[in-house]
Amino acid sequence: MTVSVSIPSPLYSYTGHQREVTANGETIDELLRDLDRQFPGFRFRIITEQDTVRPHIKLYINEELVNRLDAKLSVGQKLHIITALSGG
Repeated sequence: MTVSVSIPSPLYSYTGHQREVTANGETIDELLRDLDRQFPGFRFRIITEQDTVRPHIKLYINEELVNRLDAKLSVGQKLHIITALSGG
């Protein structure tokens, strides 16, 4: 199934500066793998080597925070990728 994905500005360079893209998948994991096929290197910015969501990344399906890569997606949902900002 095709899902709309909102891209945070720190990751625009991976998507050719697109703020929103579409990807296919029935789970978050499948969706991120499809995004990585379209935009090489993208998944590594979201997921660690241990297949967990990076600490500075939050994933929302519509308005619900999700932390599991096996979370199911449904038609009409939107994935929002949020990155934390820090400074000194």
